[in-house]
Amino acid sequence: MTAPAEPAATAAPLRTPPVRQATTVRSDLEHTFHTFVATIGAWWPVTPFSRGGDRVRDVTIERHEGGRVYETWDDGTESDWGRILAWDPPHRFVMTWEYTPVPTEVELSFRALGPALTRVSVEHRGWEALTPEQLAEDCAMPGGYSTGSYSIGWVTILGRFADAAGGAA
Repeated sequence: MTAPAEPAATAAPLRTPPVRQATTVRSDLEHTFHTFVATIGAWWPVTPFSRGGDRVRDVTIERHEGGRVYETWDDGTESDWGRILAWDPPHRFVMTWEYTPVPTEVELSFRALGPALTRVSVEHRGWEALTPEQLAEDCAMPGGYSTGSYSIGWVTILGRFADAAGGAA
């Protein structure tokens, strides 16, 4: 007599998986990381991906754990984007993202693929803390997380960054 078969283990799908996007840049690791953090105000598409839009004059990443990430407007107003949770140059940094109804988390990773080729990956996570209504709220684009707006937004942002850092590979 054989033992009864055990039911197959199944994993429940994540209701709100992280948003993951990446690009490959024609630039060495150190230059790529430096361009991202030191010149973000020059290449970040502030319209529509900021609170201040065309009033934004700079974006600053304070380069240490606990540091602020914020935009500065033409009148001197500062608007926080988040705080640095992990700082590991030139390989990665993690920050809170305060543009969502409940703060989420963004991790940027930089990996050398060759002497002048770097993979830049973003993982935007923590969506499970938001209600279904909050997930559907408009962000920079209509529909929020629920319609893929964050995924499309990160593709746009990484494209602008790749151009600034040396061109997409």
